[in-house]
Amino acid sequence: MTDTAAKAVLDDDRGTEVVGLDDKRKPWASALIHALLIGASILMLYPLLWMLSASFRPSQEIFNSTSLIPSEVSVDAYPRGWFGLRVSFGVFFWNSLVIALLSVIGNVMACSLAAFAFARLQFRGRNFWFAIMLGTLMLPYHVTLIPQYVLFLNLGWVNTILPLVVPKFLAADAFFIFLMVQFFRGIPKELDEAAMMDGCSPWRIYWKIMLPLSMPVLATAAIFTFLWTWDDFFGPLIYLNDMRTFTVQLGLRSFVDSQGGQSDWAGLFAMSILSLVPIFFFFLFFQRLLIQGIATTGMKR
Repeated sequence: MTDTAAKAVLDDDRGTEVVGLDDKRKPWASALIHALLIGASILMLYPLLWMLSASFRPSQEIFNSTSLIPSEVSVDAYPRGWFGLRVSFGVFFWNSLVIALLSVIGNVMACSLAAFAFARLQFRGRNFWFAIMLGTLMLPYHVTLIPQYVLFLNLGWVNTILPLVVPKFLAADAFFIFLMVQFFRGIPKELDEAAMMDGCSPWRIYWKIMLPLSMPVLATAAIFTFLWTWDDFFGPLIYLNDMRTFTVQLGLRSFVDSQGGQSDWAGLFAMSILSLVPIFFFFLFFQRLLIQGIATTGMKR
């Protein structure tokens, strides 16, 4: 055996030993990382686990025990919370679902149309209006709250869902417009030019080309709109006065007596758990599109 061959065999043996050591160390490192991640997950989920545990406790035990395991399991809080108010909690679920779905439809339609105009159409003052649109992102919601309320009050829309839904159909969310503009700009313009040579109008280009290629960003806008609308408390609090028009968040607020009287904490926690179910399943089913939309939008230039 030559010196070169012997050196190669020796290097190969050393490499095998190093790989073997790495293979032995890797399971321990992986187990340690997984243990740390599980511990961090439990720490982050502790408030949710505590609320779930509290929903199965008797009312007198909720704030008198630090254990996650109730000494006595009781499901009375769920039917009491569902039927305990003047209006069934199912009405609140239905109201929130209607508002959320209409908001999703309005945001996706209106914001995609506005984004297509900014990204593809040439019109006078396009850059100026785009800058104005971005400027609205810097305005706090409370700055425009009083003028909007006066406007909707004069229109007779207060105590209806119209103030919460109609602005979505008018492309009022500049964040989603900006998000879609960035995505549309990443789609090759050669597709538009080829479609125009075939006689397609701008509307048909938008409908037949841009929308099918933009499903990730449309899904991202739909998911965020649904989550934010379902969790919104301030908007319904301002515009809804009749309990029959309340959303889930206002319904949960009704369990707490603001005058310091008797509050049904067990019913509150039970209905809070049920209010998380639609969000959980909605995110679970569409998380792939959500991640894909955020990732692909970030890579577009």
